[in-house]
Amino acid sequence: MTSDGAASPRPTNATERIDAIDVLRGVALFGVMAINLVMEFRISIFEQFLGPKTLASPVDRAIETILTQAVELKAFALFSLLFGAGLAIQFDRLTNSERRISLLMRRLAVLLVFGVIHLCLIWNGDILTEYALAGFIVLPFLSGPRWLLTLSALAFLALYLAMQAFPPAGLFPSRAAIWRDVMDANRIYATGGLLDVLAFRLREIPLIASLHAFVFLRTIGLFLVGALAWRSGILQNVRGLLVIAPLCIGFGAALIYTGREPLGTILLALGYGAAILGIASFEHGKRLLGWAAPLGRMAFTNYVAQSLIFGWIFYGYGLGLFGRLGITQALAIGIAVYAGQVLFSAWWLRHYRYGPIEWLWRTLMYGVRQPMAATQVAVVG
Repeated sequence: MTSDGAASPRPTNATERIDAIDVLRGVALFGVMAINLVMEFRISIFEQFLGPKTLASPVDRAIETILTQAVELKAFALFSLLFGAGLAIQFDRLTNSERRISLLMRRLAVLLVFGVIHLCLIWNGDILTEYALAGFIVLPFLSGPRWLLTLSALAFLALYLAMQAFPPAGLFPSRAAIWRDVMDANRIYATGGLLDVLAFRLREIPLIASLHAFVFLRTIGLFLVGALAWRSGILQNVRGLLVIAPLCIGFGAALIYTGREPLGTILLALGYGAAILGIASFEHGKRLLGWAAPLGRMAFTNYVAQSLIFGWIFYGYGLGLFGRLGITQALAIGIAVYAGQVLFSAWWLRHYRYGPIEWLWRTLMYGVRQPMAATQVAVVG
């Protein structure tokens, strides 16, 4: 106990977690995995900017349409909303701790270190670094009232939409630079050894950073929306979620259909999130989607594991399938990996409190070795 009688800060117990949020995180991870696999591991991420390619298979064409129209940026937007909500939950649960800000700063600093390692050594499509940097910006807003979160979220999202309508000159790489990178990627990722792939991965980071720059304001805005959703109680309001879901999905789909994709993507992500949270709050919904909760509780570990697995499958130091598979074949591999992670996550959490990386993250955040076995009592720091 602390001197004032308040309990020392500690990680959230499994019994205190909101299962519907873990379900949503697990489902969203499938969308992120599918896009990363089909558009970034299978081929160069920059091929999409060189114009549409003719796909031989009608099935490939259909799957590509579904992924780009219904999943692509929406899954990442969902993850941003969830991260913002999670940061607000942590902030509020540490209300009685004098170390609240320092603990959350440390949490984000550890995430930044993990992100840089992932970015440089495992896969440069990393999202963790961007999330850590955006988290540092959002953290001060969490001390303010809900109206501040609302205005800040609207301001950041408005700036993002303005940036999409009027892209800053020179921010995006030239077509010639993209073409050279795609040609090099097709050669090095497909046939290069570990050190060749590592060197090229590092060389690509400035180009990758330009893509993050285009969505960074959206990430901050969605973090704030996620925090506001938690603070307003809407995440626990099943009836409200089921009203919001069809409205956001309908308006979002209409906006995308009429060419207003940036705003439509945000609304569609909100609709997806509300629908899954609402469904997962019912007993029948829990039985239908409960398999995703363990995956969501271990999302950090599973995300990094996907990078390691797909890197070995597609790059030259492994099976070297880069550029050799169609969309359907690649997605089939991804579904098999995802299904394996569903089973592994459920098994792991029957024996352990956290995923391996989640455990390390919490241990470094609190500065105290956290219990790992499911039967152990939580250590307070």
